[in-house]
Amino acid sequence: MDKTTQIVEHDEDAAHLASLGYSYDTTFKREMSFWGNVSLGFTYLSPIAGVYSMFAISLGQAGPPMAWALVIALVGQFFVALVFGEVVSNYPVAGGVYPWSRRLWGRKWAWMNGWIYVVALIGTIAAVAYGAAPFIASVVGATLDNSGIVLLALGTLVVATLLNFLGTKVLSMAATVGLIAELIGSVVIGGYLLLFGRQHDLSVLFDNQGIGTDAPGGYLGAFAAAALIGMFAYYGFEANGDVAEEIKDPSRRVPKAMRMTLYIGGFAANLLVFSLVLAVPDFAAVASGEVTDPIGELLHQAFGPIFPVVMFVIVVAFISCITSLQAAASRLVYSMGRDRFLPGSTFLAKFNERRHVPHNALLTAAFFPAALILLSLLLPDALTALVGFGTVGIYVGFQMVVLAALRARFLGWRPAGKFRLGAWAYPVNLIALIWGVAAVLNILWPRPTGAGWAYDWLMVLTTVGVVALGWIYMLVSKAYRRGDAPAGDASGPIKTIA
Repeated sequence: MDKTTQIVEHDEDAAHLASLGYSYDTTFKREMSFWGNVSLGFTYLSPIAGVYSMFAISLGQAGPPMAWALVIALVGQFFVALVFGEVVSNYPVAGGVYPWSRRLWGRKWAWMNGWIYVVALIGTIAAVAYGAAPFIASVVGATLDNSGIVLLALGTLVVATLLNFLGTKVLSMAATVGLIAELIGSVVIGGYLLLFGRQHDLSVLFDNQGIGTDAPGGYLGAFAAAALIGMFAYYGFEANGDVAEEIKDPSRRVPKAMRMTLYIGGFAANLLVFSLVLAVPDFAAVASGEVTDPIGELLHQAFGPIFPVVMFVIVVAFISCITSLQAAASRLVYSMGRDRFLPGSTFLAKFNERRHVPHNALLTAAFFPAALILLSLLLPDALTALVGFGTVGIYVGFQMVVLAALRARFLGWRPAGKFRLGAWAYPVNLIALIWGVAAVLNILWPRPTGAGWAYDWLMVLTTVGVVALGWIYMLVSKAYRRGDAPAGDASGPIKTIA
């Protein structure tokens, strides 16, 4: 199919993109299917990775009722997804939060949102790659020291980067394989434990078993800390919009894919957590630290000889998650580079005309997480700080879009995409903002670790440092003044550079 035929076939998408200031030329191919887009968001969300990383900690802090945190977070994030759906329907441009913020508010807001989100994604990619290594080792029954974990983590990054380099169609297929693996893993594990491994009746979900009552702030404080498992579980739907230039009819399909991502992800995450809670034989042993890996023990007992197969499914889920995270990060970096907002923008905006991928942005989204992982050999506390920033940075980035959308509405923005909230726009936007601010405060809240005030306040200090560094660089370099992409025009004429 020649280029002229492609333009004719996708004339509506091309016209919409052109109206937003970007030409349909030798850039992305719209080869991602609707379900590929859903799969990308789902594997970014990765219920298995999120649940397996946080389950023991949350259960030890608040006991069985911590499972309800998954339900609360799902409802809160659904309101955010509705706002995002309306925004991406209006601005279906690669890069997600950065171009949305640029159109809704302006250049400085967009720079800061892009900066915060890039740093958060780099930390998250490093965290997931590092967390995948022990699961990979368990498939073959190996035990790793820190150097072995680093080597395996770097290997997962190489695999994810190769998959991304093969183009949108391969990315879509890899994400779909990840979705199928995670759903099989979630349904098989959750279903088996509910049918054959259940140790308690449903009443235990309302009984904290005496866990968390002596925590700072009482049981409410303990539940708030345990609720981080829910907040870590549901933020992959933004990735659906990061690849908006790679799916046909994105104004209609991407908002729907965002909602579908949460439907499927919510089902998988809740099935896993509730079934695991009901199957844990001794909650006090988890709370005391006597049992450090309750999931591993449950799976060993439940699946015995086929345990390595179960772990292999989990490994596939982790690698798919890294691939999707890297895809999202590369599109964000490319989008900012295309608009000449970043140092080395000419390099970052380079495009592989054969594979139709932003190859230099992909390399960047592999290099910096790899550097963080290597840094763990020398400065483990630095890695902990930046990895910890991943979640709060993502939530801050989300809320910068939610706030920008609410501000734009008050200034007269009238969404014109194929998905609109209509009369529900203001209440949905307000609820999304209230939820998001509460989530950010809960993630940032200093909690005693027993390792000194610096560790207790590590998340706050890291967040302040990342924001301050980005703000200072923006003002000194005047990065926000570069490029001529439209900005701040959602509620009126395009604003001049200030």
